[in-house]
Amino acid sequence: ELLAVNEALERLTEENSAAAEMVKLHVFAGMSVADAAEVLGQSRTTGYRTWTYARAWLIAALDLE
Repeated sequence: ELLAVNEALERLTEENSAAAEMVKLHVFAGMSVADAAEVLGQSRTTGYRTWTYARAWLIAALDLE
């Protein structure tokens, strides 16, 4: 499973690097979405939009539904 997550995250990086960075900061570094958005130079609203997109993308890529 961990390998599948890593591969999906690599594919997401190719498609949308900001979304992949959001996943890394929020999931792996434990930052809030708002704090991760600030680190990425995004507004809070854009950060939540980026997180929503990244989460949906990973769910689809990993076929978790």
